[in-house]
Amino acid sequence: MNAPIFFVAPPRSGSLLLAGVLGKAAGVRMAPGAIASAIAAAAGNRQRLTAEDATPQLSAALREIAGGNERLIDASPLHALRVPFLHAVFPEAVFVYIYREPRRAIFDLDTGETEPERLAEQWNAMTSLLLDDLQKLPPDRWMIAAYREVTEQPQIAIARIAEFLHLRWDGSLPPAPAPQEPPEPAVTGKLANVDRMTRAVADRARDLFAMTPPRAVEPAPFRSVSTQTFPAILKSLGITLVVSTYQSGRLIFIRAETQSQLNTHFRMFKSPMGVAIGNGRMAIGTEREVWDYRNMPAVSERLEPPGKHDACFIPRKVHVTGDIRIHEIGYAAGELWIVNTKFSALCSIDADSSFVPRWRPMFITQLAAEDRCHLNGMAIIDDRVRFVTALGATNEAGGWREKKATGGLMLDVDSGELVLRGLSMPHSPRLYDGRFYILESGKGTLATADLKTGRVETIIELPGFTRGLAFAGPFAFIGLSQVRESNIFGGIPLTERVAERECGVYAIDLRNGRIAAFLRFEGDVREIFDVQVLHNVHYPELLELDAPLVASSYSVPDELLPQFAH
Repeated sequence: MNAPIFFVAPPRSGSLLLAGVLGKAAGVRMAPGAIASAIAAAAGNRQRLTAEDATPQLSAALREIAGGNERLIDASPLHALRVPFLHAVFPEAVFVYIYREPRRAIFDLDTGETEPERLAEQWNAMTSLLLDDLQKLPPDRWMIAAYREVTEQPQIAIARIAEFLHLRWDGSLPPAPAPQEPPEPAVTGKLANVDRMTRAVADRARDLFAMTPPRAVEPAPFRSVSTQTFPAILKSLGITLVVSTYQSGRLIFIRAETQSQLNTHFRMFKSPMGVAIGNGRMAIGTEREVWDYRNMPAVSERLEPPGKHDACFIPRKVHVTGDIRIHEIGYAAGELWIVNTKFSALCSIDADSSFVPRWRPMFITQLAAEDRCHLNGMAIIDDRVRFVTALGATNEAGGWREKKATGGLMLDVDSGELVLRGLSMPHSPRLYDGRFYILESGKGTLATADLKTGRVETIIELPGFTRGLAFAGPFAFIGLSQVRESNIFGGIPLTERVAERECGVYAIDLRNGRIAAFLRFEGDVREIFDVQVLHNVHYPELLELDAPLVASSYSVPDELLPQFAH
């Protein structure tokens, strides 16, 4: 059956339009309504179907419809309620979710027979269920596309979908141009209620679209190129860079193989974000966990090839936080502090709780999983968390998005006072060598800040979304992300300034504010979150939980060894 393709979305979201375009690709066939009709004949009026409804008789009938040498493409609004059922019948099937702004979909659906608020409730229920179902599937079995991209840049957007589906699409579109989005409907009266009612679910869908680019069914390549000065700088400083790339699921060690050759070594994690390093420890914040690693130098002597590695990080603990959208993390006063973006708070962890709330901005009135201000970065100074960055001073679910281009700020944790304002998507606040630095990601810049006057001065503009900042010697190492022009990243100065954005790490010489070296990622890596430095470590390794050396490597407190000696 060659992996049937199902387009899933609430009504008036473009799934039928897109299925019709790709249905003309070589090696596929459309069977309009055939699957839906067969299901209706067996299930009657029931719309929601799960794996339990995939009886042998119905499954056999549906698989017969999908049989043949060509791949089946099918689309129906009801498929959005039947993803678990379809996956049970067709385990090899691939799903494409078309996201369209709910205000527009509901505006098109509103014929006067149903109240817009009722349509909003239906859209919320269907979309929430659909997102839940998709995220339970293997990650190579689904992707998200945006209706707006399909209508405004059809060649680019459809080519991207065809690549994920491994379809031989020749680039042809319907004889008539793809329909453009109509003018923005006025947000008044009942339509304003629609916006309010659907905001939380819409934000979740947008976040998934922005943070989870399509994953090819076959692993996408991982490549990097760099200037020769990059390994020379790492070698001279005696450091290794640690870079988290949440979108590609990689934690990368950037190591100097020789004076002129760079080595990029990675381990896979589920959406790695913040990384903390200190006292031989490394913590990694992921989609739902915090991983705790310890450096065991003695184990590095057992690695291949002999004598090459000088550090080996071994897993010690994993703490399940749940999905709290971990951003920056760091060690302060012996504790691991976490920027809990989803709950707009700083937190720590203990053995009994998902997380322990420790601080929140004064304008956040309650602990709620609503990402009200997009708290994201923190500056640890003198072993204390002193400052945090956020994308807006809002107390509503996702309220920071409205003025994200200029609404960014930095807060003093001790006093709660506003220290910097008017920033463009700030990240990575840092104090280094007596100067305070910050990244204005929305501008793609590295800047210095005077915390007494609030004055921010740009040092350099870079060709990407700047996020992730670390220092060694006279250099700043800055992560750059491509970022797609989605609802999160659209309308910011960077996307207007730079059409083709880069993903990689740039080394900036702080003595003159110029680029000293860069590493550029190609292929699967397109977005970076954190950049950290392992000082006095030339060639480290990080072992996965099931590595044989983890099973045969042990550490016990040194002070207890004499008690057990013969």
